[in-house]
Amino acid sequence: MNLGNRVWSVPTLLAAAIVAADQLSKAWVVQTLGPATMTRFIPVVGDTARIAYSQNTGVAFSLFQDVPQFLTFTSLAIIAVAIYFYRTQLPNHQWFVQLIMGLIMGGAFGNLIDRVRLGYVVDFIQIGWFPIFNFADCAISVGAFFLIIQFIREEFAPQRDDRTMVLQ
Repeated sequence: MNLGNRVWSVPTLLAAAIVAADQLSKAWVVQTLGPATMTRFIPVVGDTARIAYSQNTGVAFSLFQDVPQFLTFTSLAIIAVAIYFYRTQLPNHQWFVQLIMGLIMGGAFGNLIDRVRLGYVVDFIQIGWFPIFNFADCAISVGAFFLIIQFIREEFAPQRDDRTMVLQ
């Protein structure tokens, strides 16, 4: 297996697993709590956390509602930019970066499938006052958090190396 295939195997497998889990969970929620939104709920932790079927035509926190074509195009552009940066700017041979890419791509594709197929994203995790979200959103958020950690690690890596050299 050449290096090009190795840097894509982990992100591809992880993204596929996330898309599968995301789409299966959304199908279950729609079948169990649909077709009307926000009418039936499954409590998980009292009234604090519950499963609730919602249709989101916007993006995170329900911003930019009712512009599905624009959001589909934007999602495709974000995926293209992520692939570009993974190929050209990030140390894609590192497992942590591969994990980040798999999380972000899996979440992005999971929600993109909803946008193309349904015209909206199925959301179903409701925790307290926080806006309702889904499994794909979780993957994107965790991936973005890890990406920030990666950037911080890269920023301070030369300083860490310089200190190590001084101490030796």
